[in-house]
Amino acid sequence: MVLLESEQFLTELTRLFQKCRSSGSVFITLKKYDGCTKPIPQKSSVEGLEPAKNKCLLRATDGKRKISTVGSSEEVNKFQMAYSNLLRANMNGLKKRDKKNKSKKSKPAVTGVATTNQLHQCSFPVCCFQYPCM
Repeated sequence: MVLLESEQFLTELTRLFQKCRSSGSVFITLKKYDGCTKPIPQKSSVEGLEPAKNKCLLRATDGKRKISTVGSSEEVNKFQMAYSNLLRANMNGLKKRDKKNKSKKSKPAVTGVATTNQLHQCSFPVCCFQYPCM
């Protein structure tokens, strides 16, 4: 996986979209990033850890090539505008979803059917229909 700067990530993401325009998919994930590359054991002291600034990790892949970037909270507005423009420009090749036909024959409403309490009067809260009630 290649960790890129924000501008480089956007240009590479544009290339991924253009490459997969006719066939293929691009998968994008976004998650909170705390700056740690290795997990911290649970039994270690929490006192030595300083809270990091809010960052997010953005990854994109087409199945063969992976790219990623880390965005900080200071540059989030600029990056979000450029990212949203990129997505709007490259989402024109989506397939339309097939809507399910709602006019299928639905089950007719059953009227005049007796409820369980009307069929037999049983003193048990749960009655088994296999044996006759007494």
